[in-house]
Amino acid sequence: MTYTIDDALAAVNAAPEGEAICAFFDFDGTLIDSYSATAYFTDRIRSGEADWCEIAGMLSLLVQGEISDEEFKKIISNGVLDWAGRSEDEMRALWTRLFKEKISDWLFPEAWRLVQAHKRRGHTVVIASSATPYQAAPLAAEMGIEHLLCTQPMVRNGRLTGGLVGEPLWGEGKANAVKKFAKTHKVALKHCFAYANGNEDVPFLKTVGHATAVNGKPQLHEVAREQGWPILKFERRSKPTLAAVARTVGAYGAMAVSFAIGLGYAKATGKTRRAVDMISAVGSDWGLAVAGIEVEVHGEHNLWAQRPAVFLLNHQSKLDFFVMMYITRRGFTGVAKKEAANTPGFGPFMRMADMVFIDRANVAHAREALAPVVEKIKGGLCLCIAPEGTRSCSPRVGPFKKGAFHIARQAGVPVVPVVIRNAAEMMSRNGQSFRPGKVQVAVLPPIDVTAWKSSEMDAKVAEVRQQFIDTLEHWPGETAALPAPGAVSVVVPGPVPGVVPGAASTSKRRKAGARA
Repeated sequence: MTYTIDDALAAVNAAPEGEAICAFFDFDGTLIDSYSATAYFTDRIRSGEADWCEIAGMLSLLVQGEISDEEFKKIISNGVLDWAGRSEDEMRALWTRLFKEKISDWLFPEAWRLVQAHKRRGHTVVIASSATPYQAAPLAAEMGIEHLLCTQPMVRNGRLTGGLVGEPLWGEGKANAVKKFAKTHKVALKHCFAYANGNEDVPFLKTVGHATAVNGKPQLHEVAREQGWPILKFERRSKPTLAAVARTVGAYGAMAVSFAIGLGYAKATGKTRRAVDMISAVGSDWGLAVAGIEVEVHGEHNLWAQRPAVFLLNHQSKLDFFVMMYITRRGFTGVAKKEAANTPGFGPFMRMADMVFIDRANVAHAREALAPVVEKIKGGLCLCIAPEGTRSCSPRVGPFKKGAFHIARQAGVPVVPVVIRNAAEMMSRNGQSFRPGKVQVAVLPPIDVTAWKSSEMDAKVAEVRQQFIDTLEHWPGETAALPAPGAVSVVVPGPVPGVVPGAASTSKRRKAGARA
């Protein structure tokens, strides 16, 4: 039977609470839309480290498709053998880099929602994968997953020997590992959940009482129908569609036209700020309209309640830049990494908008560059800034830096939290193409920071970050899905702490082009 993500979430919410219920997730193809090893081999090819024999072997494997248990054991053994002599610290650093640069872009948003739903029920979430722990650990940390069942390389004195500990977690090997985990943790597998996409995962899925085929192959779908397992299909993340590419080209083209008109107007009249405001409003309207992206804003009046202000946003992708242009409309500046100053088209616009370019690797330079921002705010401009400092690898809100709050306090203006829910679904962290959809934004009431004491800054900043987390968890106008009759009840959350009742519930969906 075919399930939607809402069906799957309802099933999770209907399950009993507590850590005695486990949710086992396959990694490659289930949590992410590709094989993590692809990022590794691509990186080796780009760096010139891969020889032709390695490339030919990889291509042969891709063409072959299905492989037997023995073939996989040989493949994983050869792969781990290539890592012989490397330290564990080196392997962790390698896969952390690959996760940030590529693998995080492949994360299925639907899988994220499933994992978080299980965590809210207090379930024990486990990644069960034939990959090594070095590959899966960065995503596990990002998703807050404590338990990893992986193919384990042999380590001696902190370095890989080239051998394996036990059998690879492929086919029956993964099923055996899950059974062992359940026995160790005194878990009844008949009450547990499992999600996987591969034909080799049938033994693994059969170990639990609630199995789901995710993005499954034909053979797995056949078994799922025989077993009565739900079948889930997630939207592809690793490759943009031709339609998405066409929309992206059109969107950038539309923005380029607005940039050209604005730059010409500024040169002819000398009214640079008016030109910036025109580009912000018209360019974002046109670009997002062509890209097929709508912006739904809750609490829009908070954008205009007190200006100037420092607008704080959680940063997921480059799309955030266009969203902030779209909702703030006029009278703003921002902060960008120094490399952005040379971006064709956008670089000149950002310089026109008095944006500050900082070297994130040089803390002293960043502080020096941010100093003039206070005077710009006092002069009437708003500041849009991401207190996380960089784009996050997932919907998770990262740690907040204090710089934006110090700026607001020195300028004597409030901070306004702008919570962006799902921009990464329309454009991934490192992506260049737009996907059509609806970005949801919640603008929370302004927060007066002028009376904050330096000694309480850390605690106050943490409170603001928690508002972002709470808003993402309990989105304005939505309630948690209720369980089926007879199931353990779910507590429907109350108002978000620190938010004026009703302030964030005002929703206004503005299609691009509706207002300049």
